[in-house]
Amino acid sequence: MPPTTGHPAGRRHTGHALFARFAYPPNELGYCGPQDTQALLGGGDRMAAVAREFDGAWPYLQAIADATGTADPLDVDVVRSYWVGGPSLDAVDAVTLLARLRSAFAGQVTGLLGDLPAAAPASAHHSFHVLVVYPWVRFLDRDPGTALGVLQNCRIRWGTVVSVDSEHVVLNSRPLARHDGGLTLAEPVAERVRWRRGATALTTAPEAGDVVAAHWDWVCGPLTAADTAALTAATQATLTLVNATRNRS
Repeated sequence: MPPTTGHPAGRRHTGHALFARFAYPPNELGYCGPQDTQALLGGGDRMAAVAREFDGAWPYLQAIADATGTADPLDVDVVRSYWVGGPSLDAVDAVTLLARLRSAFAGQVTGLLGDLPAAAPASAHHSFHVLVVYPWVRFLDRDPGTALGVLQNCRIRWGTVVSVDSEHVVLNSRPLARHDGGLTLAEPVAERVRWRRGATALTTAPEAGDVVAAHWDWVCGPLTAADTAALTAATQATLTLVNATRNRS
């Protein structure tokens, strides 16, 4: 992601914008967050209240902020850590996080959250919520096509832009796949993803060769080499945990 200013107001604005870029795609589809899908893109003083309505993301943002001594859960480094990854995730104690998540999602239908041992390497990364907490992982054996499609679209994925038109890009990215009963990342395939719809865009126009992040049907923005490495590492760690947990149960 682009560099940010160290000024508190600048960091707050950048953190809000970064959260909106990744949260808008599922919010637009009605899967999470407020009913007013434009609230995210409006920014301003309302953003903290809007972000709290994403009850799937907020406990992780709070956990990262607490662990790193950051006052604002929407600080740009906190937001980037949750959606993309990075060293701040290592500061979050896994045992404390797991207890926190079990409390936050008590009474809800979840995936593998109840199957994890107390000392499991829980991660405050979006991939953990998608692949461990989100209930669709339960349906991989019963309805693998549907479940895999939902998990693939809901996770943050990375890909290299092959071509761009006025509203879409074609990416080469690695999709989720089943292998020997577990989940893995397959070899890259081409997929068509939106970067703009009319006047709405979450990023500037990508160019061929750019590496970008995608969430559901939207490009969320460019990734640096460090971002891509962090996102890959966080995703792989979650896949390892998912496969070990499913094999154990």
